[in-house]
Amino acid sequence: MKNISTNMTEGNILKNLIFFAIPILIGNIFQQLYNVADTAIIGNILGDDALAAVGAAAPVYGLLIGFAGGLTNGFAVVIARYFGADKKREMANCISLTYLLSAVIAVVLTAGSVTILHPLMKFLKTPNEIITDTENYIRIIMLFSAITIAYNMLAAMMRAVGNSKTPLYFLVVSTFINIGLDVLFIQGFHLGVAGAAYATVISQGISALLCLLYILKKCDFLFFQKSNLRWDPSLLSDLTSTGLSMGLMYAIVSVGSVILQGAVNSFGTNTITAHIAARKIDDIFMLPLGTLSVAASTFTSQNYGAGKINRVKQGIRYSIMISMLWSAFSVLIATLLRKPLIHALTGTTDEGIIATASQYIIWNISFFFVLSILLILRSSLQGVGRKLVPISGSIAEFLLKIFAVAVLAPNLGYFGICISEPIIWVVCAAIVVVDYLVFIRKTKTMLKAND
Repeated sequence: MKNISTNMTEGNILKNLIFFAIPILIGNIFQQLYNVADTAIIGNILGDDALAAVGAAAPVYGLLIGFAGGLTNGFAVVIARYFGADKKREMANCISLTYLLSAVIAVVLTAGSVTILHPLMKFLKTPNEIITDTENYIRIIMLFSAITIAYNMLAAMMRAVGNSKTPLYFLVVSTFINIGLDVLFIQGFHLGVAGAAYATVISQGISALLCLLYILKKCDFLFFQKSNLRWDPSLLSDLTSTGLSMGLMYAIVSVGSVILQGAVNSFGTNTITAHIAARKIDDIFMLPLGTLSVAASTFTSQNYGAGKINRVKQGIRYSIMISMLWSAFSVLIATLLRKPLIHALTGTTDEGIIATASQYIIWNISFFFVLSILLILRSSLQGVGRKLVPISGSIAEFLLKIFAVAVLAPNLGYFGICISEPIIWVVCAAIVVVDYLVFIRKTKTMLKAND
């Protein structure tokens, strides 16, 4: 286990965080290239309507895969905690249970998503001219959702034991395959939007297969072992509650995004195109913030399991400091380069689309400072086993998105959509800050013992 895992309960805290986070960041960048490649190739080859179809699919796909990804990340949080505590027996049982639970998730998610797809897209007011392409895109990806879940599960388990580099290597390979297949299927085979979906499924399948082969060869303790599977109600409760906590957190947020997408759809195809372009650019700048939140979660999980609360507190402080620096950089670059970025991503020359996307980018990225606090604290609180407040924050986010659809969008137009997430981030950040202060107060005795 020594060469393929990293114990973050010892050594320099800032160094641990940075060296663990950098491969995740690079991996997230390449994962975004999946989406950016789809967007750029579809926008430049197939045009604005096809791009709008993929944009309308994004929140629904994010809801379904986000829930499954949240569950597997939650399972990994528990694995990391037992890894930090050096409880090998419990960790082995968690790993075997993770395989079983992930398989169940894949079956349920695939069957459920295909069944509700058409009624859902109608409910979201997807324009008639793009609804067929939108449904085809989602259907293909969700029929093979087990592939995505398998990669997320295997990568999350490796990160739980401090190995963030290996999933990166495989993701880089599959990303280049994805880009090549995009061009082949869309331009070469003329498969349209469906070609982009097939390219994504195949490339993700390759990354999952590479992860599995690596685990079998280099770290078979992360592979399913029937002999490690034992009935332990306490352990099963910890695993499922943490997984459901993170899964529901992602799902609640994503449901709100789906509802918000319904409001965006009502403004027409040009607004959908502008919104998807702005979201892609926002997502790129948001990558380091999400990366730091994952690193903070793993770091706090391992150190909380080891009883080193002072390191937990210091790790959170360092994570927030780094995220604030990145937020300042993001505001500067996105403000100055937003127009060429929008044009490069979509290929559009429509000034209305560019102006609409610019409005969204400026409002959202300006509030990254608040988002930094929200993401780091929410993930860290999950890492130390505080499950309810992060979900409460997600419920607040969901309700505020309904408010944005019911009140802000009808009265303020697309501007109401632009300001909805900054408002949400401020409210949810306040909730998690209060819970973090409660956590610190409750662990004051442990902090003194480790000072």
